[in-house]
Amino acid sequence: MKENLNKNASAPEVSTETIDAVMKKYDRESNTRIWEGKPKMAITLILVAFSLWCIYITLFATFLEEIRLTSFMGLIVLMGFLIYPAKKGEQKPNNIPWYDVIFTILGTGSYMYFTFNANTIINQGTRFEWYQIIIGIIAIAALIEVTRRCVGIPILVVASFFVIYALAYGLTNPNFFGRLKYLVRNLFYTKEGIFSTPVNVCSKFIVVFIIFGAFLEKTGISEFFIKLANCVAGRFAGGPAKVAVISSALCGMVSGSSVGNTVTTGSVTIPMMKDTGYKPEFAGAVEAASSTGGQIMPPIMGAAAFLMADFVGVPYSNIIGRAILPAVLYFLGIFISVHLEAKKLRLHGIPKEELPKASKLIKKIYLLLPLIMLVVWVSGNYMTMQKAAAYAIILSIVVSLFDKENRINPKKIIQALEQGGKSAITVGAACGVAGIISGAITMTGLANDMINAIVGIAGSHLIIALVLTMICCIILGMGVPTTANYCIMAATTAPILVRMGVPTMAAHFFVFYFGIVADITPPVALAAYAGSAIAKSNPMRTAFQASKLAIAAFIVPYMFCYNPAMLLIDTNVVSVIFICITSVLGVFGLAAALEGYCFTDMNLVVRLVIALGGLMLIHPATQTDLIGFCLLVGGLVFLYINSKKNVREKV
Repeated sequence: MKENLNKNASAPEVSTETIDAVMKKYDRESNTRIWEGKPKMAITLILVAFSLWCIYITLFATFLEEIRLTSFMGLIVLMGFLIYPAKKGEQKPNNIPWYDVIFTILGTGSYMYFTFNANTIINQGTRFEWYQIIIGIIAIAALIEVTRRCVGIPILVVASFFVIYALAYGLTNPNFFGRLKYLVRNLFYTKEGIFSTPVNVCSKFIVVFIIFGAFLEKTGISEFFIKLANCVAGRFAGGPAKVAVISSALCGMVSGSSVGNTVTTGSVTIPMMKDTGYKPEFAGAVEAASSTGGQIMPPIMGAAAFLMADFVGVPYSNIIGRAILPAVLYFLGIFISVHLEAKKLRLHGIPKEELPKASKLIKKIYLLLPLIMLVVWVSGNYMTMQKAAAYAIILSIVVSLFDKENRINPKKIIQALEQGGKSAITVGAACGVAGIISGAITMTGLANDMINAIVGIAGSHLIIALVLTMICCIILGMGVPTTANYCIMAATTAPILVRMGVPTMAAHFFVFYFGIVADITPPVALAAYAGSAIAKSNPMRTAFQASKLAIAAFIVPYMFCYNPAMLLIDTNVVSVIFICITSVLGVFGLAAALEGYCFTDMNLVVRLVIALGGLMLIHPATQTDLIGFCLLVGGLVFLYINSKKNVREKV
């Protein structure tokens, strides 16, 4: 993908070395061992075989679910140790330390022990020998170490807290070893821990969607998205920033990684924005906020849409339909901000001669066919999600045959399967740890205690529960991949809001949004820090700027919890149209107030009036809409008159 992005003629070059350095610093998935020659061929073979195995078991496997889940996690652990070194900077080719060899054998062997003895273990009930408990401890430790290497520390801090709580306070057995035995049995030998819903869903169809995303990249769809964005918005004021918003939204929804998308897409868009005249902090923030927003962009939503459908128990089409308005408001807020910033700085667009020709671009519209058909197949209930993804992979190969530059050949098929397998390691490991978290919470009853505590603090005040839940989501979501992020939120924080009377769908959207924006929320704002590294800007200022640009993501979730009509729940067509109009006006008001410019510079009083008007318009109620409209229009008229007055004075 990086090679394709750097082909863009209108973008200043960012060296591959710089991109790799930034990825390795902020994206743990990029800190990999160096394999060459025959060892590299062996690793490639393992990754390709894993991808094919995942496609097979999602489509044809009829054996025990325990066999599918344990073999899946065993291969995740095996590949994790083979691909990721114990620490950054281990760059010696074809080198794996002796302790990693031992850990790989013991860790993989622990899962495979379960795989090959599944029937016996299931029939044991609660009677487990100590050697089996030791095997379980090794398996859990191996998963934790792989997660540390490819995902990072934050998710492990959360998991460690809940496991230590379970051993120290949460379990009732007075004997420590009795508590340890019970904990390990539940986490490893049942489907209440590692092999619970997150890993089950991940192995069943998330991995197939990851592989599909790898095949889409090989068709050149990322390059197509960037050219499409250039064609649509490049010529207007501040064009490169608008290109960044559109292209990152499209690329991000498929990639499933805020940080990865910030670096790869940002290697083109950030230098273009700086070259146009945007400040470095603003350029990095635009890319980070847009790439993070890609995770909430239907129809893929970084693959979280499929998870949410499973958790909430509704059709996939219901999820993407309800996600449209909040996602539009999110990106509209960023788009308005970059437009007003461009007007304030008097920036121009990209010269017409440097823009791609629409006539040439339209000829490659067929590249969208796999994505379109995937949505049609799934939302129309023509087939299961995993089968639709498998067919979409085949269709992506077919459509590539019409493009000489990106035609998929056997070599690219192997590369796509290899990349899909590698990307699955991070998601699979994170989902396994998410299972540990949910398992520890469930077996100790801590989930109910947390819910009761927050409900008790909030009393009858929903706003208090929402704020406390938001804080929990941002903390729990730090540095966690999209799919695992949502799994954690769905298990730990969504039930709090459901208990407070928020509709289940709205509660899940709320926690998902705030788990995702952790990537741009200080102090741990990995996407913003990655954007600042490309932009050569101050990291913390970039993070605060990204949070300001993404203001809709911090406000809209509150609104649809108070009035689910914003998620198209219990409403009608007329109400939806009215909500869309008022919400768009509200987001415009908020963006303008935060930017401090519309027609002319705003003073503090005008900014507060317009911000208040915007907030009241976003809240879907007739009275607040009328008051908000009057405040917004009044403020804008005042600014327009002032701008004309300033022009006359200058003349």
